[in-house]
Amino acid sequence: MAAASAPQDNSILSALALAMVNHPRASLQELAKAIGISKATLYRFCRTREQLVDRLIDHGLKAMDSALAQARLEEGTPREALQRLTALQLEHRELAAFLTYYWNNAEASEDSYTDWEQRLDAFFLRGQQQGVFRIDFSAAALTEIWLSTFLGLADAERRGRVARAGLASLVERAFLQGAQAQPQAGT
Repeated sequence: MAAASAPQDNSILSALALAMVNHPRASLQELAKAIGISKATLYRFCRTREQLVDRLIDHGLKAMDSALAQARLEEGTPREALQRLTALQLEHRELAAFLTYYWNNAEASEDSYTDWEQRLDAFFLRGQQQGVFRIDFSAAALTEIWLSTFLGLADAERRGRVARAGLASLVERAFLQGAQAQPQAGT
C-alpha cells in the first residue's frame, strides 16, 4: 500500500477494531457495512476474518508501542509524563478496546507486552523515587492499576457511561487520587 494512504488505512483499521468489539460475531461484509466501506475495500485489507484479527493485533500493538515511545516517560516530571502517556494512549482507544477483547489471540505478542510492562514499571519506579507516586504499592502494581483504570474508563466511554470530554483528566485523577473522598474544609 502506498504511504499516502497510511493515514486512511489507520483510520479504517481503528474503525474496524471498534466494529469488531461492538459486533464480535459480524461477518466481513457486516463489518464493512458497519464502518461505511465496501466489502472489496475490506477484502483489500484482509481476505479472512483471521487475517483481519491478526492485522488488527499487529497494528494495535504497534500503535500502542509508538504512543508509549512518544510519551517520553523518562523526560520531564512523572506527572507530565503521565499526562502525555494518558493522552497518547487515548488517541488509540479503539485499538486498546480491540486488544483487550482479542488479547487471547495475540500469541506472538507476549514479548511486546512484557517490554511494555517493563517500561511502565521503570516509569512508575522513577516516580516513586521522586516522591510522586506512593511507595506502598510496587511499581508493577502501579502499572496494573494505571492500565486497568485507563482500559476501564476508555471502555466506559465507548459504552456511553462516561463522557469523552475530560477523559484523560479523569483517568489521571482516578489513578492518582483513587476513589477516596477529599476531606472537606473544616473537618
